[in-house]
Amino acid sequence: MPTASTTRKNTRKPAHRAPDAPIPDKLYFRIGEVAKLCGVQAYVLRFWESEFSVLRPNKSGTGQRLYRRRDVETALRIRHLLYEEGYTIPGARTALKQESRQNAAVAAEEKGKQQPLQFATEERSPAELQLDKLRQDLRSLLLQLSGPPSNTVRAINSDRAGNSRTRRIQAHQDMALF
Repeated sequence: MPTASTTRKNTRKPAHRAPDAPIPDKLYFRIGEVAKLCGVQAYVLRFWESEFSVLRPNKSGTGQRLYRRRDVETALRIRHLLYEEGYTIPGARTALKQESRQNAAVAAEEKGKQQPLQFATEERSPAELQLDKLRQDLRSLLLQLSGPPSNTVRAINSDRAGNSRTRRIQAHQDMALF
């Protein structure tokens, strides 16, 4: 009679299977979703976070990892380097750094090829000119108010603090205004 261990079918999925599904169009992914997309366990992703500085998901207020699309793409790239290309962890780390340098160089080259923006030189309306003048006046007033107090303000404040009778009279006058 066969034992239970010989009659059971192996229903486990292979640990290093290639991900089949495309990345869904979402803003954030939880660690379980990313683990399924990458075909690895969640603890492997947490380990990769400690080994690869480019893989840094955000954490929610409750401490739950929230991966963005670029984090998922990075995890898939790490998986590919480790499982399919056979890199070691340090080798994959070096390969990712080289790729990011190459991408930065290509982006800088593309940026150099772009033409500078040409701004339209329209005449400004009188209302726009008035608004600019008002903005300038408000900025200068803000600078004056945020600076040290003037001598007049100091004199008024020292008079008010001078004696209690003056303060009571001032308080009475202030209340009469309301």
